[in-house]
Amino acid sequence: MESDTLAGQAELLVRQVAHWTPARWAGRGDTVYALVQRLADAAAVAEGQPSRPVPRLADTALPDQVRVIVADLLAAAPEAAVADALTADVRATRLAL
Repeated sequence: MESDTLAGQAELLVRQVAHWTPARWAGRGDTVYALVQRLADAAAVAEGQPSRPVPRLADTALPDQVRVIVADLLAAAPEAAVADALTADVRATRLAL
């Protein structure tokens, strides 16, 4: 895993939050959910599909949503500039938590 890639930053984020209890998520879930939605929107663009809202599940499901959406996004092969911007977005979100 290279931490300067989108997959690498996503994995660092997941490792940081996957073990959090609901109490620890308090006040932080919306930040990660917003990131998940931005990633999903980018995946939709890369796939040539309309953007759709990501279901807002329990905060403890957010790490799984990050993994799935990043995998979908990478499978859609976004432009390098988009991937770089999203890598920075994931890193900033991770550091803000």
